[in-house]
Amino acid sequence: MGEPFPPGFLWGAATAAYQIEGSPLADGAGESNWHRFAHTPGLVKGGDTGDVACDHYRRWKDDVALMREIGLKAYRFSISWSRVMPEGVRLVNERGLDFYRRLVDTLDAAGIVPMATLFHWDLPAALENRGGWLNRDSANWFADYAGVVFEALDGGVRLWATLNEPWVITDGGYYHGILAPGHRNAFETPIAAHNLLRAHGAAVSSYRGHGRGAIGIVVNLAPKHPATDSDEDRAAARRGDAYMNRQFLDPIFRGRYPSELPGMYGEAWPAFPDSDLDAVRVSVDFVGVNYYTRNVVRHDAKARPDGAGVVRQQGLHTEMGWEVHPDGLYETLCMVRDRYGAVPLYVTENGAAFADPEPTGDEIVEDPLRVAYLRDHLAAARRAIASGVDLRGYFVWSLLDNFEWAHGYSKRFGIVRVDFATQKRTLKRSAAVYREIIESNGGAV
Repeated sequence: MGEPFPPGFLWGAATAAYQIEGSPLADGAGESNWHRFAHTPGLVKGGDTGDVACDHYRRWKDDVALMREIGLKAYRFSISWSRVMPEGVRLVNERGLDFYRRLVDTLDAAGIVPMATLFHWDLPAALENRGGWLNRDSANWFADYAGVVFEALDGGVRLWATLNEPWVITDGGYYHGILAPGHRNAFETPIAAHNLLRAHGAAVSSYRGHGRGAIGIVVNLAPKHPATDSDEDRAAARRGDAYMNRQFLDPIFRGRYPSELPGMYGEAWPAFPDSDLDAVRVSVDFVGVNYYTRNVVRHDAKARPDGAGVVRQQGLHTEMGWEVHPDGLYETLCMVRDRYGAVPLYVTENGAAFADPEPTGDEIVEDPLRVAYLRDHLAAARRAIASGVDLRGYFVWSLLDNFEWAHGYSKRFGIVRVDFATQKRTLKRSAAVYREIIESNGGAV
């Protein structure tokens, strides 16, 4: 048994709308770019889509009951922009908003703190038709959408995140084309990233006037370790760090982009107005950190845009091919504190995809690798707290097995198993262990 975590520490689990809700066009909802992407042949493994997913849109009451059974103190979910505003602007779909009103009210009644993410990758297709994040108007679109959601849910929702993993949106969606909207264009990538930051700043500024809770942003971070002590590999690690870890936090906290970015993009790097960055540099109440692995990198000019090729390490890897490296969570949390000051932090995603055995009846699903992963990463989080990091909560990814984007249903991250044919939920051992950890406020880690 270890030392408990601080009093009031939030123990939660996380999900995302398109990954679990299903019924993406129900009750007046509009099409999203992820609905369009998943329905384009050849883009998602097995031809899978989010049409049913975990059917959470219809089974949400049962899922909240599962959260209570596990003992969650908080639940992080995202809101489908196109469910709330089918065209992305103007028209508000009250039936879509009602879904989230009911969810938030039920969470509150259950004593579970809601953390809502405004944008977890699913942009209304109607806005994609207008250029999506390449359109400068996107910041205003987002601020207007955020205002609608704030008015409907603020108070019940006490923790707001503007964006989830803007780096993945731009790297996967605009540079490499493996995620929606599926573009492969170096000139578009920094523009989309910049407009996402402008959207974040506009939403935070909107919230400041009347918001009753806390608002921040969620970023995915990974330590970049040079494969050797050579100058080339060290430089590659710095570029990788700038591209993934500092591209979004430096503008928010320091009002400027990392100095390495213009050189990495070359002629594709635009000249952004200083006034844009002034609007991005607005105070946030917290940063959400999504951590899964570290990267050991070497100089590789073909590894665009940062020239930092990842070197596979020995040891245990998840089904995603990611090295299991708990010390990286400690390093990441300390890095944010050291670079940006004593900002409150939450681990908003941390988890692993492993090949779970098929359940036998209603018996618990044994997932020892995931149990070890959670224990070891929580131990690293406790070390960070002991080192002075203001860590206020931990959200396991994910509550449910779900639609894992371009991987379809082939990767299982959940602490609850979902039979996608029947929608039956079965607790995994990791859920039972997590319940013990929550009950002991981390003492059981």
